[in-house]
Amino acid sequence: MSSSETFEQQQAEIQTSPSFEFWRQVGLVTGGTLLSINMLATSVVAGGLVGLAISFHNLPQIRQIQNFSPAETTYIYDIKGKLLVGLHGEANRINVSLNKISPNLKRAILASEDNYFYNHRGIDPGSIGRAALVNWSAGSVQEGGSTITMQLAKNLFLSRKRAFSRKVAEAVLAIRLEQILSKDRILEMYLNQVYWGHNNYGVETAAQTYFNKSAKNLTLGESAMMAGLIQAPEEFSPFVNKNLAIQKQRQVLGQMLKLKWITKQEYNNALQQEIKLGKIKSFEASIFPYVTNAVAQELIKKFGHDAMLKGGMRVQTTIDSDLQMTAEETIKKWHKTLEGQGLKKNQMALVAIDPRTQFVKALVGGVDSKVSEFNRATQALRQPGSAFKPFVYYTAFASGKFTPSTTVLDSPVSYPDVMDGSYSPRNYDNSFKGAMPIRTALAQSRNVPAVKIGKAVGINKVIEICRILGIMSPMEPVTSLPLGAIGVTPLEMASAYATFANYGWRSPPTLIARVTNSSGDVLLDNTPKPQLVLNPWASASIIDVMQSAVKEGTGRAAAMKRPVAGKTGTTSSENDIWFIGTVPQMTTAIWVGRDDNKQLAYRATGGGMVAPIWRDFMEKALEDVPVENFKPASKFSRPNIN
Repeated sequence: MSSSETFEQQQAEIQTSPSFEFWRQVGLVTGGTLLSINMLATSVVAGGLVGLAISFHNLPQIRQIQNFSPAETTYIYDIKGKLLVGLHGEANRINVSLNKISPNLKRAILASEDNYFYNHRGIDPGSIGRAALVNWSAGSVQEGGSTITMQLAKNLFLSRKRAFSRKVAEAVLAIRLEQILSKDRILEMYLNQVYWGHNNYGVETAAQTYFNKSAKNLTLGESAMMAGLIQAPEEFSPFVNKNLAIQKQRQVLGQMLKLKWITKQEYNNALQQEIKLGKIKSFEASIFPYVTNAVAQELIKKFGHDAMLKGGMRVQTTIDSDLQMTAEETIKKWHKTLEGQGLKKNQMALVAIDPRTQFVKALVGGVDSKVSEFNRATQALRQPGSAFKPFVYYTAFASGKFTPSTTVLDSPVSYPDVMDGSYSPRNYDNSFKGAMPIRTALAQSRNVPAVKIGKAVGINKVIEICRILGIMSPMEPVTSLPLGAIGVTPLEMASAYATFANYGWRSPPTLIARVTNSSGDVLLDNTPKPQLVLNPWASASIIDVMQSAVKEGTGRAAAMKRPVAGKTGTTSSENDIWFIGTVPQMTTAIWVGRDDNKQLAYRATGGGMVAPIWRDFMEKALEDVPVENFKPASKFSRPNIN
């Protein structure tokens, strides 16, 4: 019979009461043990009295115990399953079922902590007797004599204060637990509850930390080393003192050999096995802090703070790690370049989104998350300047009264305005160029035509379109609104342009694709469910006009060897500069500004300074993406005149 078969047989032979031979072996029936027997009797009586008092008050309902699940770490992954970060409070834990824990580890734990576990009913009289003698001799509590069931009861319901009264309470609670839970369930709960050092709770997290593998794959040598940690995890940790950890490992293996749970050959092999340590992972920093912080905020809004830290959620984000790395490298590179061009203290943000799904593929909220965790991609409300104009011209096209070739006059005009008083829009270069088609007006980013078209279609109608596109910042129906005098986030702008690129079809933009609990039950499914929110012809028309802006207008620095539609943005004070552009497969918004909202530099423009950044990022991001053309407006029906 093999050692593993011997162990399994011993588990199966659950006795109703210990035999005389057992009492003899643990040392209670010997010449000088009357005192320990008396103390044991006293403990049992006290336990019964205390049990009557606390059994109905300290224990949760049976149903609650059976459904108990400890606090568990939430893990955030990229779209392909790459781990980005684990989020947890005090307890870093992965909860696993007993059948996903190595038999080696189960045997090692039982051998070192409670080898009579499958035979007792919650308390082990032999262990209590030995502990009583030690404690009586020392005059204080030195040894607990706790079974695994008692340790579980302590971890779940009692304080960590070492006192005789607590030991009695442990015993009473352990007996109750044994009445309502199976042995396997108690062992499973214990192995998931116990502390293993370095902020690791439960066997799975500990195994991954100490040996960089799952608990189900632990060898005998690794299992014995882990079992030796329980009494003093940080002290016996192989990360702290490997020699002491090996000494404890040898003790555990020796106990397993004594119990005949392993053979001499298995004992020798385990001692000779090379132990390859992992690394301490608790509170490990996120690979992409701006992404995971934004995801954490969404989880809190949806599920609450406690669920985010303790709920053991598995969060699949929409982020592509390779693309995210490209985005972060691009931002760092161009931050230094712009500093050299005189844009001191510049901050940047980038959002890349798939227009077909509204999945955010990359998001960078600043130059350096270690210096500032403020996420400018999702939290900073900055003026978009001329990047707002496509919303005005789309509104005109959707009215049925205007087309890209409609003529508009770039000439002086003045408006009485309730909010602005008398308002006279000016162009960036302080010139006027007369009659021109809308296509040219947008391509050259002329201000006066945009204001005139905005007034013609109605400023309130422009605001309505912005709301449909997900721009929720406060907006007043002032005459200057077409020039972007509002606060928006880069994420809002990227999403809005992506809706144009998808010909009016839109799903809510998201960083989260799917959330499940640790058992695989789906908690949130953000599978895209696009709705047609804009007119397809007008959307295709604004994309067509924005292609002209890249081919021959202010966005020429963003041109690539594929169709690109986009628009520059520059505020009059040169505080905010933008480029937002799209290809059929990806829309990207890039913003540059200062946190103190001061001028970046004289004549700083989105076309001159941000469009090259956009092109640099997109050329790398689209390296393996096939060239695709936008659909022409002629493929769609022109709207009727409103």
